[in-house]
This record gives sequence, structure tokens and C-alpha cells, in this order.
Amino acid sequence: MADYKHLLVTEDGGIVTVQLNRPDARNSLNTLMMEELTVFARGHRTRPDVRAIILRGGDKNFSAGADLGGTALAERDAPPPLLELREAVLAGPDMCKAWEEIEAITIVAVEGYCVGGACALATSCDFRIVGEGASMRLPEVPLGINMSWRSVPRLVSLMGPARAKRFVMFGEMTNAETCVTWGLADELAPKGKAYDAARVWADKVAALPPLPVRMTKESVNAIAGANHFASSFMDRDQFLLTFATKDFQEGVAAFFEKRKPAFKGE
Repeated sequence: MADYKHLLVTEDGGIVTVQLNRPDARNSLNTLMMEELTVFARGHRTRPDVRAIILRGGDKNFSAGADLGGTALAERDAPPPLLELREAVLAGPDMCKAWEEIEAITIVAVEGYCVGGACALATSCDFRIVGEGASMRLPEVPLGINMSWRSVPRLVSLMGPARAKRFVMFGEMTNAETCVTWGLADELAPKGKAYDAARVWADKVAALPPLPVRMTKESVNAIAGANHFASSFMDRDQFLLTFATKDFQEGVAAFFEKRKPAFKGE
């Protein structure tokens, strides 16, 4: 096992559990954590001895989403070249792609809130188990930026176009029951028992013949995601565009000042 700073990784009988471990930062996904999640996923992409991987957050909350405030790019005095920026904003989509490409079955256990980039990561996996009281939310559009990380096509595949529009555009907290009803989650567990329920799913997977399980996953993903890249390859450039707008500045200011934003399309 690799030595991770922000992940706790355990292995038991072909089932690997990965726990996000930045409790002081609400498990927000900083650059290092995203790098570690990507390294883990790539290292486990084709491991034949692993049948299932469970991704979990803390006992009370999964993750507050992306936290890029401490990155080297954010700390620079002058804006970096656009090519460097385009490379930097690949960290999130690369992480999600790496998890999507794991051949073993991936199951996410969600307690409490799962926000923004954490939702994008969760929807890159095969199944999502939510505990009672859990919620998922995408705050990006109400803040003035697009939802990126190539996650919108995955959301459409899971929920359908109308519900995906509601979930992405309105940025409203969506409770666990609604997540299951909409297809965003696969099972509602008692509060505090999401991981236990995910382990039951993992044990069921581990009892199945591994070859047809992996073939089924690959086939379903290929069908569902046939046009995903074609419809989302540009979303990092859309992010860079919306990130530079006055509306994004207004959205962030309004959020911290706890007031209603006044967007002008600028």
C-alpha cells in the first residue's frame, strides 16, 4: 500500500476501502488529495485480486467539494499562462476519469453532505449508497461558473435530462430520498450505516464470478458513455471563461456576504 497523506486505505479479502481523510477541512478535495485519489485509482485500475472498492468520507459528512485555495497557481502573484491554467484544471476531470476506469466495482458510501467536486467524483463510480440525512449538491452555477470535471454527461445518464438540469442549474441541496428516487443514488441506508450497506454490496460483488462482472461493467459504461467525451471535452475552457467573469466575482461575494447575488451576464 502506498503512503498517503489524505487517504486511509485498507484491504480485506479482495475488498478495498478508501476513506477521505482531511477532517479539519471537511474532507475538501485539495490538489494533493486529488493527486492521491488519481494515483490510487490508476494503481488499482486492473488489479485482478480486487473485486470491489468502497470510497467513503467521514462518519458525519462525505466531502465539502473542491478546495483549490492552497494550490501553487492560486498563490502566484501573476496569472499563469493560459496553457498552464488549462493543464492545472485537468486535476479534477483526470481524477474522475481514473475512478471511472477502474475495472473492479466501485461503491461510494455517503453520510452527510456531498458537495460539488465530491459529487462529480461519486458519480464517476458504479454505485452510491446514501445514509438517511445525507444530501448532494452542486453549487457551481449559482456561484457563476459552469459545472465541469466532465460530470454533466454522467448526471444525464443517471437522472435523465430534466432532473440533471434541475440538479446542476439550481444548485439546491438534494436529500437522500430524492437522490434515490432520481437515480443519483442506489440505496438509502439508516443514518450512519452507509458504509455497512456498501460493504454488503461489495460482498455480493466479491461472491460473483469476476470476469463477467468486469465485462458487464465495461459494456454498460461503453454504451452509457459513448458520447460523454464528445459532449464535455470543452467544459474546462468553459470553466476558465466563467471563472474570469464579473458574475463569478459577484456570486462569490454574495455567498460570503450572505446576500442575494445580482448577476448581469458580464
